[in-house]
Amino acid sequence: MTQAYFKRYFSSINSSLNSIELDKLIEISLLIKKTNILNKKILFFGNGGSASIADHLTVDFINAVGIRAVNFNNSSIITCFSNDYGYKNWVSKALEYYADDGDIVVLISSSGQSKNMLVGAKKAKLMNLSVITLSGFSFDNPLRKMGDINLWVDSNAYNIVEMTHHVWLLSVADYIIKTNDKEDL
Repeated sequence: MTQAYFKRYFSSINSSLNSIELDKLIEISLLIKKTNILNKKILFFGNGGSASIADHLTVDFINAVGIRAVNFNNSSIITCFSNDYGYKNWVSKALEYYADDGDIVVLISSSGQSKNMLVGAKKAKLMNLSVITLSGFSFDNPLRKMGDINLWVDSNAYNIVEMTHHVWLLSVADYIIKTNDKEDL
């Protein structure tokens, strides 16, 4: 029973990871590379486990890839904007204060239903920012319809969705590192 559980679990993760449309990872890589050339940045947003992914990606894009990146997991900023403008609006307010023309916004929501991410996506579009969304659960979740590039995981399990999001975006970081200064990027 125990071994069967883990075999099914890892099979599910493998299936999720391999479900990616590789062209979308290439498109994200090219967008990030272009953004970097223009000396712009990536703004990462997420709630809960997705916020942890945003933290890790920020560190890797800054330190390993050499691209400017920020995330908004500072409790003072989140609680200030939430208190003054409502929790669903804190991402939008962060974009108003921190996003610049030409930046990329990455919105991570396992369910694709997080109100703050949806309001943030609308704000980012109004600001003409490039929007990358990562979601799971329902195929037609609202966040999946709002990005310029949308990555979706066909799973209702938070950990499967979050691990898949994490690996997909880290693969983009590793691809940019590997192909930096090479013609195939």
